[in-house]
Amino acid sequence: MSLGIRGEVVFSLRLTERPMPTGSSDPEVLLDWILESMGLVRRRLDQSSPIGQSGALHRIMLEALLLDPLKGWDSKELGDITGISNTGIHHQIVKLRECGLVSVHTEGKWHRHVLRGGSISAASRLVAAQAKAILSMRLGELSSVIIESETRMQIETEEDPPPFCIRIKENGPRRIGHEAISELSEDMGLSGENPRAGDNLSSRILNELGSSGSPITLLSLSERMSESRGRVSTVLERMREAGIAERVPMVDRIPQDIFSGLLRQHDARGEDWLMSRGGLGRLDAGVSQSLLDGASENTLDIEAVRDILQPVPLADQRVLLNTLGGRMPMGFRVAGSSHERVSEVVSRSADRTLRRLITVAGRLDSAIMDDKN
Repeated sequence: MSLGIRGEVVFSLRLTERPMPTGSSDPEVLLDWILESMGLVRRRLDQSSPIGQSGALHRIMLEALLLDPLKGWDSKELGDITGISNTGIHHQIVKLRECGLVSVHTEGKWHRHVLRGGSISAASRLVAAQAKAILSMRLGELSSVIIESETRMQIETEEDPPPFCIRIKENGPRRIGHEAISELSEDMGLSGENPRAGDNLSSRILNELGSSGSPITLLSLSERMSESRGRVSTVLERMREAGIAERVPMVDRIPQDIFSGLLRQHDARGEDWLMSRGGLGRLDAGVSQSLLDGASENTLDIEAVRDILQPVPLADQRVLLNTLGGRMPMGFRVAGSSHERVSEVVSRSADRTLRRLITVAGRLDSAIMDDKN
């Protein structure tokens, strides 16, 4: 937790991937993108107001720090020029210092704040360097929970990852009663913005996925954690956004689900429906007849279905599952065969987002210079 303006602050940056503001040279648009990408603002207070005019942080940046980065602004000057209370100034400056954009210099009783490096582009480069170093160190802690497994990655993921979002936070004092992995999960934002005291669900899920050599379904995770599927799903989504976990089809479960769907539809709708709308008619005649005979004679089991479907291409098995009223079962896994591979995945996404940040910051400096001229 930050100690306030007078003390040192712990570096903390919520890095969020957002579409680039392509083609725009409006300083307000560019600043808004930067602040949202750094997790400093989440939503505008008034969606009808112009971008950049929605909060105290925008005013501090646009009316003071961006115009004269090395002036050395104290709280009174910032309050006078923006009309924001001293408490509001304090709150916003702490956020700017935590993410590394602003530094404080003490002159007697005065605390003067500058944009690091003398410009938003220089400050962004410093933030990027610091964020990469801290993220690399924190990702190394995953070695304690992710075991190496070649079988884990046998199935190719078919989904694009969600927009990248992770919190990069340097180590603070270890809290009594908290395991290291719980601290890491919270620091990376896997537990949410304001986790409940003693809530270690995210670290337990991370442990479970990291020790598994194969994907695990949401239902199975929910049962193992003794938690609702909603809570488990929320944590898994945060892990996917951070690039730590991914969702994959569980192709090994297809015969089991086809077996269940085949028997259910056979009892409810009969063989004619199975051959037409049920999809068996699309398969080789020998395969479809074997499935029908087994369902009629009550001799089918999951292994028998697996053997019968062996010559059927996976794509056709998936279509059959759909026509029988089932859905492809999905599972979750960590996004690599080892903690090094997972770290590479996360680091690539972070590097891409930080490069965008530096690019947009350079455009913002140019736009401000053009406005001055």
